[in-house]
Amino acid sequence: MKLHYRIQPADLAAHYFDIELSIAKPDPEGQVLWLPVWIPGSYLVREFARNIVAISAEAGGKALAVTKLDKHRWQLAATRKAVTVRYRVYAFDLSVRGAYLDEQRGFFNGTSVFLAVAGQEDQPVGVELVAPAGKAYRDWEVATTLERLDAKAWGFGGYRATNYDELIDHPVELGAFTRVSFKACGVPHDFVLAGRQRADLKRLKRDLKQICEYQIRLFGEPAPFERYLFLTAVVGDGYGGLEHRASTALIASRDDLPLTHETGMKAGYRQYLGLCSHEYFHSWNVKRIKPAAYAPYDLTQENYTRLLWAFEGITSYYDDLTLVRTGLISQQEYLDLLAQTMSQVQRGAGRLKQNLEEASLDAWVKYYRQDENSPNAIVSYYTKGALAALCLDLTIRQRSEGARSLDDVMRALWQRYGRDFYPHGAGVPEMAWERIASEVAGFDLTTFFDRALRSTDDLPLAELLSAFGIESQLRPIAGGGDKGGWKDVTAPGNALGARVAPEAGGVKLTHVFDGGAVQAAGFAAGDVLVALDGLRLSSGNLDTVLAAWPAGSVVTVHAFRRDELFSRNLKIHPSVADTWGLRPAAATTTSAKTQRQRWLEPS
Repeated sequence: MKLHYRIQPADLAAHYFDIELSIAKPDPEGQVLWLPVWIPGSYLVREFARNIVAISAEAGGKALAVTKLDKHRWQLAATRKAVTVRYRVYAFDLSVRGAYLDEQRGFFNGTSVFLAVAGQEDQPVGVELVAPAGKAYRDWEVATTLERLDAKAWGFGGYRATNYDELIDHPVELGAFTRVSFKACGVPHDFVLAGRQRADLKRLKRDLKQICEYQIRLFGEPAPFERYLFLTAVVGDGYGGLEHRASTALIASRDDLPLTHETGMKAGYRQYLGLCSHEYFHSWNVKRIKPAAYAPYDLTQENYTRLLWAFEGITSYYDDLTLVRTGLISQQEYLDLLAQTMSQVQRGAGRLKQNLEEASLDAWVKYYRQDENSPNAIVSYYTKGALAALCLDLTIRQRSEGARSLDDVMRALWQRYGRDFYPHGAGVPEMAWERIASEVAGFDLTTFFDRALRSTDDLPLAELLSAFGIESQLRPIAGGGDKGGWKDVTAPGNALGARVAPEAGGVKLTHVFDGGAVQAAGFAAGDVLVALDGLRLSSGNLDTVLAAWPAGSVVTVHAFRRDELFSRNLKIHPSVADTWGLRPAAATTTSAKTQRQRWLEPS
């Protein structure tokens, strides 16, 4: 092969990978090398090149000058001889987006470690994964879906990719990890846990198999990959995932994994299964059915699309829907999760200022760069996108009398754009998604999309759910830990109109909501409230202290802003109705029950 990479964990305590890139035929006028500034699936310019701490090159046994051109590009001196480039990458990003290395494990995405050779991105490449030196690492293995050359299964050695795009779409886990295997619709699946854990592997295997088989059959066999790999970094407190064409990189809290003595579905495990379901669904929706703006990706700058609501929002709709359709959670558990999503959206004033198309377009500068004012300024294309997908699904089901659904739209998109994406590379044009949805539904959905995507009007959730025999409740929040769900609230409590966090000596305002009590009183995000009416405040007594005052009362609150003590008069506000609950209606029609059954049970 004309291009070959060799990567080795070189100094584990200092978190360095050493990479050697061999270029058989460099550009004779001076080869340019570049590193992506972002990673597909995470829409923020992350400047991975900042972690390259040293770089050099040689040709014909002699040093070759390397000139930095800009933040992510280098140019080699002109030569017609084969070139070897050596560079060192600092890897200490404990997330799913970058690279990480210490004495316990290594992990990397290709976007963080593999310099691209300008003009040769379509060339096949070889990769040699080298084990760290020393007896302490003799038990280390390799987990990746890169195609093996001379490497043994789970071993260090030679791998290959057909081009640079494929090279960076197969993350690599290194270490002495735990692994289990299963088949879903005949396709081998492997599951890797890196980190200390006591998980019930049999249960994980059984539950993931159900998720995978359901989604494969939803789009239609065969699966779009010959093998699939779940990579999970187990930590004390963490959550996240990033999709790839034949694998996913995940991070999960140790306590969220199921234990052998646990029989029920605890909230943390349900969330983890939802994450696995979400990233697996991306194998179809994003990795192969993708916006035309991402076909191909331009990894040197931001790529803009108004369709993230469809690719992230619809995936967020199907992640928990998969759990209920496979029987992993009950219908009431699913409705509770749906109510929590509805509550998340309802509680943000940003939903009244930013529509879903704008949210998609602004992902680079707003969603991935959130600050203390974000709840007042933006809406999430994940959460509101999921609710728009729900409304679209129920609208199609209702108007077609159950003959068609969003499932049919997704299958049509798969047949037209996803199934043959890698051979042909055609993405979905910006307005084509809506046209296909109307075509599959059998009626014009323009009015629906104008409201759901291009306006800030609230979605008709309660009305649509009612037609499926689901009763809705919009109520005040019942304490700081109330995420949503059906509750009988006899009287509304009081609310600060802010998100808070525990702070030594008081309560810290992390986000101040438009129209809330603390904003009206002149408090700001970052202020630490220490006393109300002369009594000390804490995160443990905040709800009780507020409830002791009738709504409309004016009390003195002392607080610190930075290191300065000040006081404000606070008018107590009652909690607003911003929390949803859902449950099956006690009295409903046979038609509604049938529709609900078709929606929530396997299709």
